[in-house]
Order: sequence, then structure tokens, then C-alpha cells
Amino acid sequence: MNVIELNHPLIEHKLALLRDEKTGTKEFRELVSEIAMFLCYEAMKNVELTEVEVKTPIEKFKTHILDEDKYAFVPILRAGMGMLDGVITVVPNAKIGHIGMYRNEETFEPVNYFFKVPKNIDKKEVFLLDPMLATGGSAIDAIDLLKGKGVKKINFLCIISAPEGLEAVSKKHPDVPIYTAHIDRELNENKYICPGLGDAGDRIYGTK
Repeated sequence: MNVIELNHPLIEHKLALLRDEKTGTKEFRELVSEIAMFLCYEAMKNVELTEVEVKTPIEKFKTHILDEDKYAFVPILRAGMGMLDGVITVVPNAKIGHIGMYRNEETFEPVNYFFKVPKNIDKKEVFLLDPMLATGGSAIDAIDLLKGKGVKKINFLCIISAPEGLEAVSKKHPDVPIYTAHIDRELNENKYICPGLGDAGDRIYGTK
């Protein structure tokens, strides 16, 4: 599988705080944003740079910069919005799209209700954002929608993931690398990630 798991003491520390049921809304939101930033760093470690010449206070110097217009961040609503602040800290001029989905509580299947992406999305490298990769249904549908718009390079960034979801997405879209802060044990009978962290959207927005 095309999966990259971040194994780092700082990530483990922040995940421990994120999982704790006593962690409040403000801190939870901040932790999601911080971990998203780390995921973005990892996912962009091999991007191409453009050579430029700058003048330092000492001398002229050839160096490299990122063409931020080549990239787009697309959160899956609503929980994916919690990751957005973290990634745009890294690439503030990237374009932003939105994909709206919710889970049918009876069938556990994703239901699409909103799709809005930047102009010329087919010419950009897209980073799809969702804190949780559980069954993989939402991720697969979102990737299908982006590929339907002609997007050729997609990266999926999630904070925690279940083996079942990783397998499902990798089987359907083997060309899409998945960057995850941690691979959890399994899904339970209600399709929640175990040990997980609860419902990311509810905890980000304090709705439960």
C-alpha cells in the first residue's frame, strides 16, 4: 500500500493529547491544526522548486522557491476544515476547494452534497484533507470526484486511519499516497476507529 505513517515523538505526544476525552474543544482544534502542519511537511518533501536569485544584505544568491499556485488544499467537510489552518500555514497562497460529505448512519456510506474546487484544478497537485480515514468510503468518493475533474496528482492527508480504510483506498486508488499520523487497530461494529479519538467533527466544533 502507498501509505506513509509519521513515526515521531512529537506526533505521538500530540496524538495522546488529541485522543484524551478530557481535551477541550479549543485544545483539540489546535492539536488537529498542528498535526496537519506536520503531515503537510512530510507530504511536500519532494515537491519541485523554482530557481530564483535574491539579494541578501551581503550578496546576490541563487536559491529555490515554491510556486504556491501549483497546489490546492481540499478539505472534506466538515471535519477536514479543522486541518486547513495548519496546512495553509505551510503554503499560504495555495488554492482551496471544498467537498461536502456526511455518513449515512444506517448504511455507513458517504453521501455527497457539495463540491466546489478552484479554477484549473486539473493543473494543480491536490492535498485532500480529512482527520479520520475509517471505512475509506468518503476518501474514495472524494478522489473519484477530483479525478473526474482531471486532477492527476492527489495526496490524502489524515490524522488517524484504520487498516480497513487504508486497504480500501489503496485498492481503488493505488496512485494516491496516504499520509497518516497513526494507523489505529481496527473499526468497531459501528465503523468507528479504535482506539480512535471519537467523532473529529464534533470535537473540533463542540457540537456534542
